[in-house]
Amino acid sequence: MKIYLDNGATTMTAKEVVRAMQPYYTTKYGNSSSLHSFGREAAEALENSRLILAKAINAEPREIIFTSGGTESDNLAIKGIAFANKSKGNHIITTKIEHPAVLQTCKTLEKNGFKVTYLNVDKKGFIDLKQLEKAITKKTILVSIMHANNEIGTIEDIKKIGSICKKYNIIFHTDAVQSFTKVDINTKKLNIDLISVSSHKIHGPKGVGALYVKKGTNLWSINDGGGHEFHLRAGTENISGIVGFGKAIEIAMKNKDEHIKQMTKLRDYMIKQIETKIPKCQLDGDRKKRLCNNVHFVFNYIEGESLLMHLDLKGIAVSTASACSSKSLEPSHVLLAIGLRPEIAHGSIRFTLSRYTTKKEIDYTIKNLVEVVKRLRSISPLAGGD
Repeated sequence: MKIYLDNGATTMTAKEVVRAMQPYYTTKYGNSSSLHSFGREAAEALENSRLILAKAINAEPREIIFTSGGTESDNLAIKGIAFANKSKGNHIITTKIEHPAVLQTCKTLEKNGFKVTYLNVDKKGFIDLKQLEKAITKKTILVSIMHANNEIGTIEDIKKIGSICKKYNIIFHTDAVQSFTKVDINTKKLNIDLISVSSHKIHGPKGVGALYVKKGTNLWSINDGGGHEFHLRAGTENISGIVGFGKAIEIAMKNKDEHIKQMTKLRDYMIKQIETKIPKCQLDGDRKKRLCNNVHFVFNYIEGESLLMHLDLKGIAVSTASACSSKSLEPSHVLLAIGLRPEIAHGSIRFTLSRYTTKKEIDYTIKNLVEVVKRLRSISPLAGGD
């Protein structure tokens, strides 16, 4: 039996998405910048997907910039705002639990004369809104705070964060790669200037993402070339991928409430089963304000890597930290930021569900998880043999 519970890392590309993409590899392969019929056909597909994404977040099509994924979207948002607005100031505010695409971008900007404040979070992963407001200075030009954390699933209050940014006339960017189609995002009701999203987290293809850029936002392109994507992202658009992204959004939004309800029910069932059947474990993140598909636990006395490998031998795929950096032996920066000691943080496992996950798969996972944890603790010097 093969069970995939690492949907926070990537998802299976939906069959309907693959079917929608296929013609754009073989018969509708034109360059959308070309004036002939092949080009016009590609351009029409491009704009149709742009319209689908814009509708999903209640934005205007011209506010959607297609990219190669969440990492590029984060880079374009943060560097693009920093360089375009450096005459106004050089201060950026973010958090200690951001995705590396945000944290490393900020580190690069620090090497180029920018100042960055990294906000603390509490034990559940929430920022302190008062600390955010206190961190703002006359030179603050950007606040970048993720919508939902990719490891522990905590959902930040971006509405209140946006209100604070609006009060001080500061540009607000949110990385919504994990939350898109799982949490409501309405640009007309939220004061957000830039939103990063990604295709492969919602059963679309890899290598495609987008950045919402609110009309009137002063943003510089970070790569030079042609005038693609309204002169903000040079390079021939990945039409087949963008078509797939559009189809994935269409499917996700059509039955969004049903999908969320289904995943939430399985998530809560899994959490209850783990807490009931396995002693000395801890759920990370908030119980209610968390992604509908995220289950993140720390198991005392054992290494997360060992647990992962033993589950993998049973056909169960999970992760120990952010998949983008899980090959590192360092403890998760997110878990350290919420106050876990390094030796405890090393015992973490993230299960992330999808709309295709079944109760049968969860039951099989729980059964094997209980056995593996018991076995690993029996040989752990830290557990004292219990």
